[in-house]
Amino acid sequence: MASSGTPASGGTVKYSWHGDYRYLLWNLIMKDFKIRYRNMSLGVFWSLLNPLVMLSILWFVFTRIFTNIEIRNFPVYFLSGLVALNMFSLCGLTGTLSLVDSSQLIKRQVVPREIIPIAGVLSQSLHVWIQVLLLLCFVVASGAGVNVYWLLLPVLWGVGIVFVAGFALVFSALNVYVRDTRYIVESLCTLMFWLVPIVYPFTFVPEHLRGIFLLNPVTALAVASRSILIDARLPDADVVMKLVTVSAGFFIAGLLVFRSLRARFYDYL
Repeated sequence: MASSGTPASGGTVKYSWHGDYRYLLWNLIMKDFKIRYRNMSLGVFWSLLNPLVMLSILWFVFTRIFTNIEIRNFPVYFLSGLVALNMFSLCGLTGTLSLVDSSQLIKRQVVPREIIPIAGVLSQSLHVWIQVLLLLCFVVASGAGVNVYWLLLPVLWGVGIVFVAGFALVFSALNVYVRDTRYIVESLCTLMFWLVPIVYPFTFVPEHLRGIFLLNPVTALAVASRSILIDARLPDADVVMKLVTVSAGFFIAGLLVFRSLRARFYDYL
């Protein structure tokens, strides 16, 4: 099977970010979102109901049962880390599987390959944004209050999604060649639960290791969000710098790795 007619080998179809690229990306996101809820009686309401039920249960557990945990505003502390982890898990796994799941689209149409995992990540990010909004409602209900630094949250979480997009570019490409890759990603998601300070305070991490922990954008995102939501202050510049630089670097590296592997996608899908 020749691949000369595909974008993976530099086909003749040209895409403009200001036109075809954005249009294709938007349509892939909406297609995935609609298919997910097409045959469900409650439709898209499930994307709101599931996190709402989860937050309600956790609200009850942390305000009525576990009330003596020695972490300031532990419900918000826990949930901000959990939503950051959900961002990585949901978007990362969907992006990893996206090329294999879209194999018929790739074979039948000339599309830029890298658009597909990015669209998978952005489609799942719609659910993440819903969880973030519910988290903010939870913060208000907990009495932490609203502050002007909330305006930075969309930027911080947007940067986090850039990191996951880079992650998905790498692992979606690997998954084309080695289908066991999805299980590696699932194991990484489990490991990430313990690498990100969700159920333990960040101060438990030895001071000389905290800088290394913050090189994980999911940890940096959780720590920065807590500074805003719990402490009502700007996140430390060092934390934000690590979040931005590592996320941007991972995305660029992801594109390079993806483009180095895409030439034989057609043969393996």
